[in-house]
Amino acid sequence: MQKYTATTGSIQVMVEPEYQPDQSTPDRGQHVWTYHVEICNNGQSNIQLQARFWRIVDGQGRIQEVHGHGVVGERPRIRAGNSFRYTSGCPLDSESGFMSGHYEMQRDDGTTFDVTIPTFSLDIPGPAKILN
Repeated sequence: MQKYTATTGSIQVMVEPEYQPDQSTPDRGQHVWTYHVEICNNGQSNIQLQARFWRIVDGQGRIQEVHGHGVVGERPRIRAGNSFRYTSGCPLDSESGFMSGHYEMQRDDGTTFDVTIPTFSLDIPGPAKILN
């Protein structure tokens, strides 16, 4: 699995997407990926994840935007020097795509800021391509 990383200030977000062949039905054009996320708070202040924004683009160029509170039913509080991990999923009607976005975070003093989620690719694993 490839790992994608983005850093905003002292917050680092790492994402590892993984194709799920047993949940996919390629003959119907339906493909499912999970993505494993780790949010590391390398700063001096505690933070809490308030909301998420995702932009999902499939292999046909169709765009879907997802907004919501928290992640996987939680609004995790991440103490300074600690991290939070979760896994979620994304179905696509094509064999590839990519996702990008940001989290809205809040510091203990009430100020909010956005943290970039790295753009990551959703590709079905296959044989290595050879370029001539």
